[in-house]
Amino acid sequence: MAIAALVMGLALQGCESRGGSALLGGVGGAAAGAGGYEYHLNRQKERVETDRKSGKITQNEYDIRMDQIRRDSLIQ
Repeated sequence: MAIAALVMGLALQGCESRGGSALLGGVGGAAAGAGGYEYHLNRQKERVETDRKSGKITQNEYDIRMDQIRRDSLIQ
């Protein structure tokens, strides 16, 4: 939410200068990259859950993998 407010503020003022436009582009790119990374982690989480339910991995392996996914997440 804070990122959206920052982007909106920069959009309103940043278009007046080249530096503001560059900063707005950088913030937008960073937000898109972070979103893609979280999407990837969510897919990994779903795969680990499916593997656990199907018996492909043990509960211990499930716990280890889920802990790693949580630690790698930007949103905690």
